[in-house]
Amino acid sequence: MTRPPSGEELKVCCAAAYSSDVVALLLGASYHPGGTALTRRLADGLALTPGARVLDVASGRGTTALLLADAYGSDVDGVDYAPANTALAQGAAQAAGLTDRARFTTGDAEHLPHRDGVFDAVVCECALCTFPDKARAAAEFARVLKPGGRLGITDVTADTDRLPPELSGLGARIACIADARPLRQYTQILAAAGLSTLRTERHDDAMLRMIDQIEARLNLLRITAAARLTEAGVDLTAAPAVLAAARTAVADGVLGYALLIAERNPRLA
Repeated sequence: MTRPPSGEELKVCCAAAYSSDVVALLLGASYHPGGTALTRRLADGLALTPGARVLDVASGRGTTALLLADAYGSDVDGVDYAPANTALAQGAAQAAGLTDRARFTTGDAEHLPHRDGVFDAVVCECALCTFPDKARAAAEFARVLKPGGRLGITDVTADTDRLPPELSGLGARIACIADARPLRQYTQILAAAGLSTLRTERHDDAMLRMIDQIEARLNLLRITAAARLTEAGVDLTAAPAVLAAARTAVADGVLGYALLIAERNPRLA
């Protein structure tokens, strides 16, 4: 009997997947539904002011962090589990002339390498759903926030009891589906960490658009880069079935995408 992967093994798998060039080709610049338009909506909900200290958890290749540094004048720290992503994000900051306002560190969301109470805001896009210990990550968000500081999340939501088999394996977990939770459960996890939800929004249409984009890019890759995929040892034969199941799950209300703004309790010790 094959044992289930440990939390650390899951983190390594996710980090390897999201730092690969193939995933970058499939997902585009923003690794989450809604792209930079939804990131801007999230930032507006955080009421960011120039110079605000912001932490971007699971910062990937730096798209969100650099947008916040450039468009909002924030002082942003990004942290990501994959060293390759950290290096790419730092290179992107240098290319954009934003190294004075954006810096990147390799680290674990469940053990953030930052002091208590130093950030005005924390953002985490399409990543909490992949963290093995969500309660621990939420506690870390609260720890590094200043009293009254805000948390902004965009993430996959799922009715876990109704997920089809195609969306419940390790691959689906890496794809931000298999361990996603209902929106109300995310708010409960945050509340237990001392983070009060101020606002939630549904953006399920963004999930459908991303499925369509991934399908189109996948078909293009098969035509233009089949040999490259084979050389890289990438097997995407199951992808069409997973995408079809995901599209049906969104239509049936089983799968979706949401925006959430929360605030750290000013009296939280």
